[in-house]
Amino acid sequence: MCRLFLFAVCLLVTSLAIADERPNVVWIIADDLGPELGCYGYPDVATPNLDRLAASGRRYNRAFSTAPVCSASRTAFQTGLYQTTVGGHHHDTHDKRVLPDSIPTVTGLMQKAGYFVCNGRGISPPEAKLAKSHLNFVYDARKFFDGVDWSQRGEGQPFFAQVQITEPHREFVKSDRPRPAAPIPPYYPEHPVTRADWANYLASIEALDQKVGAVLDRLESEGFARNTLVIFFGDHGRPHVRGKQWLYDGGLHTPLIVRWPGKIKAGEVTDGLASLLDLMPTTLAAAGAKVPELPGMNLLDANWTGHAQVFGARDRCGDAIDRIRSLRTRDFKYIRNFHPETPYMQHSGYKKLSYPVETLMKVLHAEGRWDSPFMAKARPMEELYDLMNDPYEMTNLAADPEQAERLTEMREAVNQWIKET
Repeated sequence: MCRLFLFAVCLLVTSLAIADERPNVVWIIADDLGPELGCYGYPDVATPNLDRLAASGRRYNRAFSTAPVCSASRTAFQTGLYQTTVGGHHHDTHDKRVLPDSIPTVTGLMQKAGYFVCNGRGISPPEAKLAKSHLNFVYDARKFFDGVDWSQRGEGQPFFAQVQITEPHREFVKSDRPRPAAPIPPYYPEHPVTRADWANYLASIEALDQKVGAVLDRLESEGFARNTLVIFFGDHGRPHVRGKQWLYDGGLHTPLIVRWPGKIKAGEVTDGLASLLDLMPTTLAAAGAKVPELPGMNLLDANWTGHAQVFGARDRCGDAIDRIRSLRTRDFKYIRNFHPETPYMQHSGYKKLSYPVETLMKVLHAEGRWDSPFMAKARPMEELYDLMNDPYEMTNLAADPEQAERLTEMREAVNQWIKET
């Protein structure tokens, strides 16, 4: 009997030791961020902390959100399912739904796996209230998360922390310099207003970088860095005209950097297509939790080479009603406009108040001093872009006879995706 008792105690101690060795997981989420970082090759922006994170982990050059606006995108990566699947596709849905039991969340599954799940700023001492979650379904934030900070967990308990950083969401930090060497997408007018707005965006990224550095330093000082999987990403693309709220790469392309000492080689770079839907299966797999059937992939799987294609959806954003779907492969982007009668520059109260370059574009166009297809009064039903030769998606090839077969294939792929999801 004594031996059996000692054996049981040994098993318990062993199981606790194994549990204690499970990695912590930290998501560092930036609000509205494109790949304008030093480690992504962008000049005239100082991001030393994100650069060192990339140098010690893996950088994903082609990572994309499923929506170009925060609440829809966050709904997707917290459930591991497309926002259109769970009814969270309209930005700031008013008639929110309760998720059925058949739809899991990454927080719920990590809680079931024994993790302390928190949502805060990653600062010590922590703030009193939970940080932004911004989801398009009914949930009790105090149950969805166990607390604000990992310091509140039980002794030895592994933690899954979501760290929310406001930057570079508007309103921007004011830049202390003009940054004339910073390249600006060619679909914007070259103008002092454009330059000033873009410089402020870069200054906001630098503020973001400082906050990321503080989180990384804290993990190091508290002895967690070695056994923590850190995943840094933006909830969607950059907060600029033809970026946020649009399915061009400007609205969907976001940085993704993953660090896990001893598990990921330092300085790795991959060009495979990644989706923010990959975050949930990656997190669960790292924690040793069961991964449900999801459209995303485990980014850390030894056989991971990326998705063959990634999909995006944009629906109502504030008072701008729309429905757009997209498909991106490595080399091409297909966009379907379900309301071609609506201009690209339809009224958006949010953008009218917050986006000075939108007003600039409208004024210059009205004066006959600047033009762009984006100023048209109607849109084509379909758009097709050769991303290798046209990375800024400025020449629509949908009517090109040489692209007819590709157009048909991508159209049918979107049709099938809509049916399936």
